[in-house]
Amino acid sequence: MNRSDTADEVGHRTPVLIVGGSLVGLSMSLFLGRLGVPHTLVERHAGTSIHPRGRGNNVRTMELFRAAGVDRRIEEAASVLADNHGILQTPTLVGDAGEWLFRRIDPGGGLARFSPAGWCLCSQNDLEPVLLRSARELGGDLRFGTEMMSFDQDPDGVTALVKSRETGEHTTVRADYLVAADGPRSPVRERLGIGQNGPGDLFHNVSVTFTSRDLAEVVGDRRFIVCYLTGPDADGALLPVDNREHWVFHAPWHPEHGETLEEFTDERCVAHIRRAVGVPDLDVTITGRAAWHAAERVAERYAEGRVFLAGDSAHEMSPTGAFGSNTGIQDAHNLAWKLAAVLGGWAGPALLRSYDAERRPVAEATSARASSRSVEHSHPGYTPAGGPGGPGGGKGGILNVALGYRYPRGAVLGADPATPVVPDSIALTGEPGSRAPHLWLDRAGTRISTLDLYERSLVLLSSEHGAWHAAAADVAAQRDVPLDAYRIGDGPDADLTPEAGADWARAHGITAAGAVLVRPDGFVAWRSEGPSAAPAKTLREAIDTVLART
Repeated sequence: MNRSDTADEVGHRTPVLIVGGSLVGLSMSLFLGRLGVPHTLVERHAGTSIHPRGRGNNVRTMELFRAAGVDRRIEEAASVLADNHGILQTPTLVGDAGEWLFRRIDPGGGLARFSPAGWCLCSQNDLEPVLLRSARELGGDLRFGTEMMSFDQDPDGVTALVKSRETGEHTTVRADYLVAADGPRSPVRERLGIGQNGPGDLFHNVSVTFTSRDLAEVVGDRRFIVCYLTGPDADGALLPVDNREHWVFHAPWHPEHGETLEEFTDERCVAHIRRAVGVPDLDVTITGRAAWHAAERVAERYAEGRVFLAGDSAHEMSPTGAFGSNTGIQDAHNLAWKLAAVLGGWAGPALLRSYDAERRPVAEATSARASSRSVEHSHPGYTPAGGPGGPGGGKGGILNVALGYRYPRGAVLGADPATPVVPDSIALTGEPGSRAPHLWLDRAGTRISTLDLYERSLVLLSSEHGAWHAAAADVAAQRDVPLDAYRIGDGPDADLTPEAGADWARAHGITAAGAVLVRPDGFVAWRSEGPSAAPAKTLREAIDTVLART
């Protein structure tokens, strides 16, 4: 199907069509809206998720939501679980048996050195309405109860046929680009013939929602994020919804042994929960159940022509550590600014190739780490093929995965291609391809983070003395590129003043005569450790390379 064939049939035109309105699709809509990119989202379900799942939003995701101006709304939606922090592993909740895998995510407050944000426990059914409301306020055209029936693409765009599930009306949509956030069984990925790599299915659980008025007394003051109950005859994972009456229990399910979902009757689930908790007469009322499958798969490629995969359509990973949803939201953020740059004419179309080059290696490394974490936590129902030691998935804790991931290749200049995508430890010191360092600054009497500077444009940081600031103004005018330049220092010409004792240049791996170029997503694109004999030429060449303008 080509553009001329459909010119008279198109009922709706949009620069970007998003397929899927869960966490990743809604995040994509939010990020595009913040960048002023018109778009349309279609979601076959009538509304947002009603299931309390996908609750762990890591520090990097919260940084993105902070930049998008929705972090306060999310924290309000998450207030009921604000005091839940640790992960408990115990054979029963009766008595003091068991051990904390950790009591707090950030026990010593060390995270503040790296970020102005923190982790936030907000269940998907609470988070999605916040994203939906915010995306619509930014002008997003979000159509729930609308299913994409088919699509075709040509060199100039994508033509999709969508159907209202309420009225049955069909509409032809013409888009410049299509973003598929349509889940692990992605029809878009299947239509494109994109395969997947990885071990595949890891384990299966049945998620049981239930009410119990007395369970809160059994739990007491143990405010866990999740409790792994490891009794030999009734293991499972218990998650609080409101710490009072509403709960979720993940029970192991073994379809590979012929076990069916229908076997999980109310009676069986009640008995299982009582045995797992350790209270034979615990009041339990089952309110719902749903099967879910943990897998480790990553798409062979993240793009085909003008169609891009994001979230679960691009990667599946074990839920331990909540890496999957966070990786998907970060996919959306990475892709959003690149689409905005290409559609806005200030980057070449080849910039979009860097989406796969950057995000797919992150998913491969992160999914392996998620599987290893499931082994470490003895996730109910998971017995890895490699035995108790499990698969190798890297070293270190959560922070190096959540915040320290890097882009050795892609829209960066000067990155070391041998650098591990997920390092063994956290070190954010301004290397190209890494998330730019966080420092507190004073801007006209207002305290801000360096991360607050990055969202809608490229940003050049330099000292108040030197030629880089003037060079940035010249390049922005010559290349018609959104480029904000800030002079950092204590003098009268400084735009930003660092906190007392902070050496901003050293923190970014340069001298006071150098400069750092940061992308709209907060990743370092390029840096010069010192001065240049021709700063405008040097900066122009760096920007042209990063933005694929050559």
